[in-house]
Amino acid sequence: MSDLDRPKEVRKKALLSRLARVEGQIRAIRRMIEEGQRCESIAQQLAASRTAMNKAFCEMMACAIEDEVDKEGLLNDAVQKKLSELTRILTKYG
Repeated sequence: MSDLDRPKEVRKKALLSRLARVEGQIRAIRRMIEEGQRCESIAQQLAASRTAMNKAFCEMMACAIEDEVDKEGLLNDAVQKKLSELTRILTKYG
C-alpha cells in the first residue's frame, strides 16, 4: 500500500514524523558546524536533509493535487486509480 492509499490522518502523521527527522538532522548539522567538523561531512548531511525535505515537499504536493482534482469525490474508479498512480510516481521519483 502506498502512502497515497492511506487515510489522511496516517499520511499527516507520517509527514510530521519525516519533518521531525529533518529537524533532528538540521540540529545535528548545526552541532557539526559548531564543533568544526570537516566540510565534506557537513555537506553530506546537508545533502541528506535537502533530499528529505524534497521528499516531504513531493508528498505534500501529491496530496494537494489529489485533493484539488477530486474535491467532490466524483472521479470514477479508473480515473482515481490513474490519479493515484501519477501522484505515487511523483512522490517516489519527484
